[in-house]
Amino acid sequence: MDLQSLKNRFGIIGNSPALNYALQVAAQVANTDLTVLIVGESGVGKEIFSQIIHALSPRKHNPFIAVNCGAIPEGTIDSELFGHEKGSFTGAVDARKGYFETVNGGTLFMDEIGEMPLGTQARLLRVLENSEFIRVGSSKVQKTDVRVIAATNKDLLIATQDNKFREDLYYRLNTVPIRVPSLRERKEDIILLFRKFAVDFAEKYRTSPIQLTEDAKQMLLNYPWPGNVRELKNIAEQISVLAEEKSITAQALEKFLPKISQTNLPVLVSGGQSGVGKAEFMNERDILYKLFFDLKKDVTEMKKMFFEIVQNPSVASTVSQMVEENFRQEIPMSSRSIHETSSHNNIIPVHSNQPVILPDSRDVEESIVVDESLNIMDKEKELIEKALKKHKGKRKDAASDLGISERTLYRKLKEYDIEE
Repeated sequence: MDLQSLKNRFGIIGNSPALNYALQVAAQVANTDLTVLIVGESGVGKEIFSQIIHALSPRKHNPFIAVNCGAIPEGTIDSELFGHEKGSFTGAVDARKGYFETVNGGTLFMDEIGEMPLGTQARLLRVLENSEFIRVGSSKVQKTDVRVIAATNKDLLIATQDNKFREDLYYRLNTVPIRVPSLRERKEDIILLFRKFAVDFAEKYRTSPIQLTEDAKQMLLNYPWPGNVRELKNIAEQISVLAEEKSITAQALEKFLPKISQTNLPVLVSGGQSGVGKAEFMNERDILYKLFFDLKKDVTEMKKMFFEIVQNPSVASTVSQMVEENFRQEIPMSSRSIHETSSHNNIIPVHSNQPVILPDSRDVEESIVVDESLNIMDKEKELIEKALKKHKGKRKDAASDLGISERTLYRKLKEYDIEE
């Protein structure tokens, strides 16, 4: 089946290269029994990829069940997946088959796999490796033939480093990874998707489809879409129902878009690497820009102060008096050794054995540039420590505040040997 036929069959809208590649991988892996891990943000449509894989596989006439691991309570998830015997726990009045028993021969889609408890992860690993499971409260080993497709919106590799996800299970699930791009990464598809949703809702509510003006289209493209396709669909439905005019301007559209704080840091728009590597580069560059901007004001003030001291002897005298006064307050009387103010224009006496000769303006500029570049690492470490302290050691919140990914933050913690 060619790519366009696949899109038409499953109602997929879009032509971005990242989306096409994900669909191509899903179609190629469908005929195998390999375990697939679908990775993507919430709302990008990960479940449709599991349906594509099942529908194009030899198991297509057998059961397909989607399970949200994050929605099942920890105390009952083992029973839901593997079944239980009568009397195995309070409330188990009858024996019950689990999904691995009822879906035998079919496909089990396990969404939000990163929310699965560690104990259940060990049971799942046994199923994936040996096709065996045991009901809760039983000692009898049973066989099953179920293809598992997992999905997550988390970085499971970081979860393994935090001991929240089993490393062996991660590599077992990640046999074939499929990354579903976010809506921000496929901006060329946003207008197409909005138009499709507008037509669908016009038919549903028996009204004329809404139309976007050019400025409204630009606003739609500039919005970050944290909720991805799901959020775009909700916005389209709201406008279809509530808009007074069928021609939607930017001013009218703005009422329906949530207010989201935007960062003013520069970002890489083109060139460079793609995928995760590109995102990592952008995150690291953002934090460096942030440090530079924080230092810029202080550096400018330092330059002004040094230039005034070099060019104005009276200012040098004033600074000398301030330094002397601060020194008197901070150093015990027994250890003070104060020199008299020098009459030379470019000399400020300090509390040491030799006076300090102020450099000319060119030397000042060079020294500032050197100090600024040498202090970047220290400032970055200091900023990370402040973020962790502010968010009480919560890496996810600290990384978000810094504008970097959790993976980048974890690497920086190791690199700078920062204790949480």
